[in-house]
Amino acid sequence: QLQVVESGGTLVQPGGSLRLSCAASGFSLDYYTIGWFRQVPGKEREVVSCISNKGDSTWYTNSVKGRFTISKDSAKNTVYLQMNSLKSEDTAVYYCAAGRYSDYLPLSADEYDYWGQGTQVTVSS
Repeated sequence: QLQVVESGGTLVQPGGSLRLSCAASGFSLDYYTIGWFRQVPGKEREVVSCISNKGDSTWYTNSVKGRFTISKDSAKNTVYLQMNSLKSEDTAVYYCAAGRYSDYLPLSADEYDYWGQGTQVTVSS
């Protein structure tokens, strides 16, 4: 069964750091783009970052540039989202999603096939 599972979400103070993990099973990330999305109640799910199947191409939404870093460990079949200098507006449920693409970074949720259950990130003092 093909699936991705997120982990690492928790409560963190403003200015703090957190690393989210997206572990894939049933398929190899060598053939899939991974996207990180986030959603708050009453708003649409928005793309935060994505990484290509080879791991050599990345994209970030403007609000997280310079603070978040996406990376990939092929040996562990896992993608990470390192989040630094967290702000209250980063509070959301974070989802990872996989889509089978080569050297392509889709920014629309509709272009991803497999989704995790989400992990809650709360930035608050």
